[in-house]
Amino acid sequence: MDHDALSPLPRARQWARTMAGHADGGAVVRAHADSCRSFDTGDVIGREAREALERATLRPGATLSQGAGDRAREEEPDPERTCFERDRDRIVHSASFRRLAGKTQVVVYPTDHQRTRLTHALEVSQVATSIARGVGANVVLTEAMALGHDCGHGPGGHASEDAFDPYLPEGYDHGPWGADVALADLNLCSQTLDGIRNHSWSRPAPATIEGEIVSWADRIAYCAHDLEDAVHAGIVAAGQLPTVVTDVCGDDRRNQIRTFVRAVVRTAVEQGEIAMGPDEAAALAGLRSFNYERIYTRPESVAQARAVVDVLRALVEHYAHHPGKLPSAPDAPADSPEVVRAAVTWIGGMTDRYAFDTAVRELQWDPGRLPKAIRELS
Repeated sequence: MDHDALSPLPRARQWARTMAGHADGGAVVRAHADSCRSFDTGDVIGREAREALERATLRPGATLSQGAGDRAREEEPDPERTCFERDRDRIVHSASFRRLAGKTQVVVYPTDHQRTRLTHALEVSQVATSIARGVGANVVLTEAMALGHDCGHGPGGHASEDAFDPYLPEGYDHGPWGADVALADLNLCSQTLDGIRNHSWSRPAPATIEGEIVSWADRIAYCAHDLEDAVHAGIVAAGQLPTVVTDVCGDDRRNQIRTFVRAVVRTAVEQGEIAMGPDEAAALAGLRSFNYERIYTRPESVAQARAVVDVLRALVEHYAHHPGKLPSAPDAPADSPEVVRAAVTWIGGMTDRYAFDTAVRELQWDPGRLPKAIRELS
């Protein structure tokens, strides 16, 4: 064997030389050999200082951080971070958030350039924090809600809600499921959970200004970026948009998001509520209606959704009949409500690819019955 072929490449050896950082015999170690930036010394800007800054700068009505936060299980306050900063950090590091990278936004198993649930969450966060900064709301709480708002989605996008609905008395709604199941072990603050639980417009209004902001940001982001994905995929053309949309916000994502963000901010500071003026609201509704008719409910999308429902229901039935195959089965008989809920929980956390691979492996599912995007990659 050629031992040189097993030696680290030159770049790896160069990287290894930085293992210990750079020290000049002084009291500190630096990241770069030529570091020369400095700033004034002083006290650490910890949680209490940040909370004081919120009280001094946020608009009345914004949600203030309070110590350790209102959590189901009491915790000691963090010395550095506010309670909502801790929530944001916990969501970012959670498995539920990471798995959004493998979950459908519009197209099952998207290509390199199409949105996933993860990139959607990041774009919602960008829109939401832009609005929050403009209106003087709590940016960190807004960001935490936005990043976590879709963690309850199952594989295959909204089709998973249709798939799981029959198995739960309360039905499967990704907002409450995310807050009460997928993220439950993070012990998040009640305000963060409320914004995640109630971000959909069909739900009760969130209890905070920040939650209302995320509700608008979600719709603004997905209406604009789903259209952009569809244009790039050749499903629709931007020139097909109705004038009720283009006359107000143009036909590209950048102008649409800018128009809608400014509309919410302007309405908030002038009218005192998180809302949008009639013209911009009509444009957003027109954009969503166009997407609904030309993207979400086109025959290919309906076929994709039905294929997802078939696979996921078959998986639920399988694991409900064979609870011993679940990673953590409850002490209950097969097909009992407790086992069915455990099966939905397990399958709901899967990525698209993992769910479909599991169906082929465990159920000998015919690959020809998988969603078209999966079949084309097989």
